[in-house]
Amino acid sequence: MLGVKFSLVYWEPGRAVVNLQKIFGFWAEYKNGYEHVPAYTDHDLIVNMLVTFCLMIAALLTVSSGIKPLSSEMINYINTANTTWKAGPNFQGVSISYVKSLCGVLPDSVKYRPPELVHDVSYVSIPKSFDARKKWKNCPTIKEIRDQGSCGSCWAVAAVTAFSDRICIQSHSRKNAHISAEDLLSCCTECGMGCNGGFPSAAWEYFGSSGVVTGGQYGSHQGCRPYSIKPCEHHVNGSRLPCSEGGVTPHCVRQCEAGYKLKYNKDKHFDVNHYAVPRDEKQIQIEVMKYGPVEAAFSVYSDFPNYKSGVYQHTTGEILGGHAVRMIGWGIENGTPYWLIANSWNTDWGDHGTFKILRGSDECGIESQIVAGIAKV
Repeated sequence: MLGVKFSLVYWEPGRAVVNLQKIFGFWAEYKNGYEHVPAYTDHDLIVNMLVTFCLMIAALLTVSSGIKPLSSEMINYINTANTTWKAGPNFQGVSISYVKSLCGVLPDSVKYRPPELVHDVSYVSIPKSFDARKKWKNCPTIKEIRDQGSCGSCWAVAAVTAFSDRICIQSHSRKNAHISAEDLLSCCTECGMGCNGGFPSAAWEYFGSSGVVTGGQYGSHQGCRPYSIKPCEHHVNGSRLPCSEGGVTPHCVRQCEAGYKLKYNKDKHFDVNHYAVPRDEKQIQIEVMKYGPVEAAFSVYSDFPNYKSGVYQHTTGEILGGHAVRMIGWGIENGTPYWLIANSWNTDWGDHGTFKILRGSDECGIESQIVAGIAKV
């Protein structure tokens, strides 16, 4: 919602501006049944306007603070604040616009949201902590951290990794498949714009309608269509190549790489049902505990890329965009409840590629856009 004058909130030099005319015009158009206004309920519209107001306040606070993103000043500010997490020097030598390009959840993805699956919570005992990596030890994909490289493919990577986990879990460890982010990213035209962003819910719809082949990480020669985008050193100084902006979406190739044992159409994996998970802590916990990791999307602020440890909650900085990740569990750290999340920025970032985020208060929207499905095994 930031960045252009037809948005509800936009930037001018040195300040954030609330477009009240746009807000009230939007409301008037909605009440008059204007065809270009999404058919939200009154309740949903009010919630969206409240979210806009909160983003406005956050934006104003960011402008007044004047802290440069990814800087040592921001790191020091976070580490001296009375908060629940610690920051460090990730993304050295890259611009904030590069980090924005990694946040690949398109903003109107809610319109693709499927029906919700509601669990009966009456007779379910929920543990204080849960880690899918420990629960399903014979499913190796749960432990893996992928690297999306210089591409806004988080929506695809989070979808295929959660789907890979669920194939193993729902087959009782008989099947271990690395589902191809390359195939989903390049061939699902209705999912969005490839490396320029996509819709998590549309990815799960595609699993059911078209299926996706197998494919491991870059250079693995694993599966039918391995990832073709090189990993890069977008976090710390290391052995990988430097990152660059403007990742190009690979071409859709409906053919397995040379030497793979199956034909493309014979390697497809499908889901038999996909759904949204209600914005409710217990519903999310039961879903993960019963069926496995899920895909979640949340709003990334410019303090988040510097995460190193602890339980993240937004402390300072502007909104960068929407990011999709894989939720694998939950717990409590020093009295603070958290969700355990696997990111797709390689193992150098955060806590070996994972992070914790505040649980139970929909921090940055992490509990609002969760999707999953049941694998056909």
